[in-house]
Amino acid sequence: MKSSHSFPHIFCLPSVAKMVKNIPNKRIAGIHSTLIFVLVLFIFITACNVPSRKDSPPNIIIFFADDMGFSDIGFFGSEISTPNIDALATEGLVMTQFYNSGRCCPSRASLLTGLYPHQVGIGFMNGSSGYPSYQGYLNDSCVTIAELLRNAGYHTMMSGKWHVGDQFENWPLQRGFERFYGFPKGGGVYYWPWREGRDLVLDDKIIQADSSFYSTDAFTDYALQFIQEVKDSANPFFLYLPYIAPHFPLQAHPEDIDKYRGKYYDNWKSYRIARFQEMKRKGIIDEDGNLSPVDSLVFNWDDLPDDKKAEYDLRMAVYAGQVECMDRNIGRIIQKLEEWGIMDNTVIFFLSDNGGSMEPLKESDNTDSIEIGTVASWSSYHAPWANLSNTPHRLYKHWVHEGGISTPFIIYNPQRTGEHRIDKQVAHIIDLMPTCLDLAGIEYPESYGGFPVIPVEGKSLLPVIRGEKRIPHEHLFWEHMGNKAVRWAKWKLVMQDEKRVWELYDMDKDRSEMNDLSAQYPEIVEMLNNVYKEWEDKVGVMPWDSIK
Repeated sequence: MKSSHSFPHIFCLPSVAKMVKNIPNKRIAGIHSTLIFVLVLFIFITACNVPSRKDSPPNIIIFFADDMGFSDIGFFGSEISTPNIDALATEGLVMTQFYNSGRCCPSRASLLTGLYPHQVGIGFMNGSSGYPSYQGYLNDSCVTIAELLRNAGYHTMMSGKWHVGDQFENWPLQRGFERFYGFPKGGGVYYWPWREGRDLVLDDKIIQADSSFYSTDAFTDYALQFIQEVKDSANPFFLYLPYIAPHFPLQAHPEDIDKYRGKYYDNWKSYRIARFQEMKRKGIIDEDGNLSPVDSLVFNWDDLPDDKKAEYDLRMAVYAGQVECMDRNIGRIIQKLEEWGIMDNTVIFFLSDNGGSMEPLKESDNTDSIEIGTVASWSSYHAPWANLSNTPHRLYKHWVHEGGISTPFIIYNPQRTGEHRIDKQVAHIIDLMPTCLDLAGIEYPESYGGFPVIPVEGKSLLPVIRGEKRIPHEHLFWEHMGNKAVRWAKWKLVMQDEKRVWELYDMDKDRSEMNDLSAQYPEIVEMLNNVYKEWEDKVGVMPWDSIK
């Protein structure tokens, strides 16, 4: 994937001289030779200062995984084969302290707008809870990346899972995208036929799938079609590709499942230790970092009967197959970008919307006759494998401890990032909006569509891309389903809704959140609690008991 630096054609002196020579005589009669020289020199200097592609607005692609944990790709320690994502990492910029918003809808809302989810109407999910900050779709007080980039001349395309507005008036084409293929409402779709309540849409029309449909492949097919339609345009493009993979239900191509069958027939703790050691070796976590202990949801592998061990081997094999299939499809896009000669001027982002999910789906009533991983199955991989996905962190999707909100984050464009490096500066998914605007050379507006918009909360990552230290966020905040957190410099104050007690951690020494320092530093707890309350009032957080 090495970039071949290319530059646009520029004039040279002979071509300028030829151009002047061909000007009709009447156009230059009487012009002093000095003026001719000045004219030639001006044309030459102007032409030679045409900006290189490095300085021109780039194409932008965001690959967005769904329910994939911090350690599930190879570069971040996994045993799952992800060569294409790994190649982006080994030649790009890897950020190891990048945060999402802990759940599907909130993370998508923050990515698209540069704001906290409550500010844009998605404080919980995509259903209305009776409050403006919990209305379940993007409000008029925000503007999306697609809206602003399209206004600046970008082609804007999306293929995948929307999940920030179920109704037609809130679909992607109404929020700045020129082309859309995918599911406006929810996810959880791989094969056709799928469960009721999901409509497959092309642009703004509901369409039908056929028996060959598999969502990860189909999203990529249409993404490639959209790129091909505009690749020769003078204008750049923005592609948002939010895959459903590896979100439940566990459904994968049989050949992808077969590759991993039998590879997870061992104590899940051993895989977790192996990933942890690999993460240290690669510099993803510090040498003195700690592996959090397994929690009460992770039962003892050795106590399982053989048939249950085989079942759990299959669950993780399907999950791994879903991840590998996503990687293979990302590779398809990378290959075409290179074939079409547009890779050099394309900035690629890769991240996940939340950590691994422990949600124990209710299996079908006839589970014994339906094999996990097939089109008729409805299953998940459960807490023990989610605990592996989130290595080395605690807890899972929907909580705001590190296991729920930490994502692998990769930025690929060697012309802009330079040589591969790992960066440990703290950043958040709200930073993607201002980063895309900076890359495109446009400003965030005070109003859009006749409505004032909330000032962007994110901070551009362009200094990080350039290898610099950026001025960090003073504070970062989270709230989801009563789970709360605020990060200030090295400190993180965090609360589980089930416990409703603040915990305090030193992220420089204890990112695995094992040593609660709240009793030792009550003044920091009080200070951050007050800061958090001010933020709650600002963005419209409501007591979770009044929402659920």
